[in-house]
Amino acid sequence: MVAEEKTFVFEDWLADGIKGMKENLRQKRHRESSTFRRHMRSAGKEMLLATRSLFDKAIEYLENEPEPKKKATKIKIQ
Repeated sequence: MVAEEKTFVFEDWLADGIKGMKENLRQKRHRESSTFRRHMRSAGKEMLLATRSLFDKAIEYLENEPEPKKKATKIKIQ
């Protein structure tokens, strides 16, 4: 009997890893998991603050951009 070679599927591998992490966190409701959650929350907050700074710079750029000068258009009258 020949064993079939199983192909690697990234999505399945990732799903298994996430499932394992969730089970591990459920089993260990002690200090390490709360420290982990605190770090993850802080990291999320930092990402939002970084995004906010990008928006602030974009708004500042648009507010300080000079208005385009309007040019007079010559019309030839016959």
